[in-house]
Amino acid sequence: MTENAVSPEFAAATSSAQRVRINGNELAVEVLGPEGAPVIITHHGAPGLGSRAEPRASFGRLADEYRVVVFDARGSGQSEGSGEFSHEQWAADIDGLREWIGAETIVMAGGSYGGFMSMEYAIRYPDRVTAVVLRDTSADNGNAHLARENALASDRVTIDMEKFDRIDEGRVRDDDDLRDCWREILPLYDFHYDPAAVEKKVQATPYRYEAHNYAFSKNLPNYDLKPLLPTVTVPTLITVGRTDWITPVSCSETIASLIPNSELVVFEESGHSPQIEEAELWTATVRRFLHRVAPTDGARSGGAHTTES
Repeated sequence: MTENAVSPEFAAATSSAQRVRINGNELAVEVLGPEGAPVIITHHGAPGLGSRAEPRASFGRLADEYRVVVFDARGSGQSEGSGEFSHEQWAADIDGLREWIGAETIVMAGGSYGGFMSMEYAIRYPDRVTAVVLRDTSADNGNAHLARENALASDRVTIDMEKFDRIDEGRVRDDDDLRDCWREILPLYDFHYDPAAVEKKVQATPYRYEAHNYAFSKNLPNYDLKPLLPTVTVPTLITVGRTDWITPVSCSETIASLIPNSELVVFEESGHSPQIEEAELWTATVRRFLHRVAPTDGARSGGAHTTES
């Protein structure tokens, strides 16, 4: 099912993405960290808006000890967008990457929509997962009405709700329209609002409106993992920012109540991105968790990172 071909022109480029054909679709993939270390596969958020850049920056900090795989999901970033953009397909692509990297089992990690896919993968491929790391995510689409209420109540900016509904319902017209709608809601994301930083993010985002529309019009209306989350028995770390507007703390609390072997950590000075806004604390929290559930040789021998705080 998985085609493991790597385009020759990218094979030697260790600092840039390899082009890896997985399930008939070419993905942009980067592998960070030492061979032989426990493998973490990370899934970015926001289909059609997200890319491997965010997990590379955050989970890449752990590549001193772990083998970290970051990639642009089918239809996002620099990856090809053939086939469909269903959760089933994206989860199969994750498993194809696991097979390609040569790992029997992995730590599955992701934030926001990447958290949706991390839980989907743990449910669909339970024998392949040793631990899960989640950030600012939700077990169902119940966060949608909470996000809309928070957008309407914001005293930071006045949101054009026509644009809000268009991006939220997967009805954007093209990449330019997706950019405009994204610019509209971006001020809501961070703990501290910085208009210049918002515009910088707007310019840095790779826009792929087809994947976005599919995810929000077809995948999310019926998305609900709550009945299945009790079957996730591996250790699970759930992290969330206190003022997250789009997947509020209550969403993470629901996940924690349903996954038996889970722990929840709330970051008090973060919005949707504690991995950025409280980077040192978030990284130390994740590292301590991983040392416990997926120890490296250094962690087992009491190496320097085991006392990071």
